[in-house]
Order: sequence, then structure tokens, then C-alpha cells
Amino acid sequence: MTQPLPPARGTLTPAKPLADLTWLRVGGPAEWVFTPADMDDLTAFLAALDPAIPVFPIGVGSNLIVRDGGLRGVVVRLGRGFNGIEITGDTVTAGAAALDAHVARKAAEAGLDLTFLRTIPGTIGGAVRMNAGCYGSYTADHLIAAEAVTRQGARVTLTPADLGLAYRSSQLPEGWVLTQATFRAAAADPAMLNARMDDQIAKRDASQPVKDRSAGSTFRNPAGFSSTGRADDSHDLKAWKLIDDAGLRGARLGGAQMSEKHPNFLINAGGATAADLESLGELVRKRVAETSGITLEWEIMRVGEPAPETIQENK
Repeated sequence: MTQPLPPARGTLTPAKPLADLTWLRVGGPAEWVFTPADMDDLTAFLAALDPAIPVFPIGVGSNLIVRDGGLRGVVVRLGRGFNGIEITGDTVTAGAAALDAHVARKAAEAGLDLTFLRTIPGTIGGAVRMNAGCYGSYTADHLIAAEAVTRQGARVTLTPADLGLAYRSSQLPEGWVLTQATFRAAAADPAMLNARMDDQIAKRDASQPVKDRSAGSTFRNPAGFSSTGRADDSHDLKAWKLIDDAGLRGARLGGAQMSEKHPNFLINAGGATAADLESLGELVRKRVAETSGITLEWEIMRVGEPAPETIQENK
């Protein structure tokens, strides 16, 4: 990056290893990581930043593989000042850096039902960006509006329609940084909501490798919806079932493994590189396509450059 960066009141860190910021603990460095001091700092920085320099927002890295060569440009990581939670009537407004689980608990304390967020790893910004959901509820079902800063530094308000929310996806423009979201939630008894969340946690812990280094579900369900939690939930077009039927439960490549406990969880079993993880994922996609005729789509975001040695090997 030859163009100097604009001044900022927040923290600008060069060559920061992104493995430290992702749940899978892999990935090369970002050219720069910017943690803005506040909204004005974020908008002024992006407005003054050379338009040719890429911007990539990151939350807590719960749904992310950063490739071993790292990320060019500026990674924006929101911190304090972007994690507040405000509750008014039947609405909950949360900063993009607020943890999904924390928002669910705070809402429950106020007698509002956002329990679907309780077991979703990550932050509210990521939940909006990916239309996160489980147990038959999605971010799109509750979202009223989201605030964002454009790549040019302008503050905008986005409706769910503006975001084009679909199963595990949105149409948020590249380089835009989500800063907060407002949800509408149904009223319910706090004790009942807490009991429901306790039950969800118990079910998750029984079925998912929560103690392993993973990034949550690896592939989208071809069925087009997440697990509902109901007894009549069909598994025929669930990614885990297709992977299991292809004989890939527990499959390994280098330090990467498809979990024995839940085969749609790609885990760093020890010493994995980003190339190990992505290569195993691509092997799974190929094998599932061969056995079922269905091509799985990645749910985990994969960004950045391969390591230089990987590029040489592939030539």
C-alpha cells in the first residue's frame, strides 16, 4: 500500500496477524487494522481513505477463514462505542459489535423474545450481514432497520429490503461497515425466555463441537433453511446429512478436520493452515457433488490471498 492512510483518533495497527482475530486461529496479516474511536472517527477516516484501498469489516471472526497470505487494504474492527444495547418498548437497538448472545440475554431480561440469537456465534453486524438464524427464526424476521457507513464515509439507514436479506446472505455493498441494527421483538415472560435459551444451549452443546476451534456451520443447507428444532424437521437436504452420507464425517487433511460430532463443522484440529481448511472444504464439496449431485455452497466467508508458497505450488 503506497498511499498514506488518513489520520485517525482510533487505533491503526500495521501488519496485524488476523489468526489472532478469528475463531479458527488461521490467516495471514492484514496490511492495516483500524479500530475507530467512535462514529465520527469511522466516517472521517473512510471519507478520506483512497478509494482504491479495499476495506473489509470484521467482527469477532466467528464465520471467517482468512487465507494464509493475509488481507490487503484496511480491516475495520469495531470495538467500544459500537456495542451498546438500548431497549425501548418492543424494540432493541444494538451496536454492530455487540455479541448476539448478549443481545438475546438483555432482551430476555426486558421480556422481549430475541432468543434465536442466543446460540449464534458472533456479533450483530455479522448477524445482519449473513441474515443469521436458527430454530426457524432469522434476523430478517425481526430487523426493522440497520445503520451503516458507506465506503465513501456517508452514514445511511437500510431497510431489510435494501439489504436484500436471503438465506445466509445479504446484498450489503462491499466495503460498507454496519454500525447498528434495530429489531422488533414479541413480549414474553423473562423466566420462560431464559428457560428456552438454557434448553437451546443444552441442545447445541449436545450436537455441536463447541470446545473445538470451528467457525460454525461450514456449508449452507441446500434445503434453504436452518434447523428448526422441531420433531418433524427434515434432514434430507441438510448439509451435515449429505456430508455424512458421503462418508466424510471426521475426514482430515493436514490439521483440518470435519467434526466427528457434527460433520458440517470444519475444525482446526491442531496446526491447521487456512489452505488445509479451505482445501478440505473443497474436497467435501467435490465428494458430496459426486455422491448426491448437489453442490454445497460455503457459509463460512473466505477472504484474502493464498500464501506465496501455495501460489507457486499451484502453478
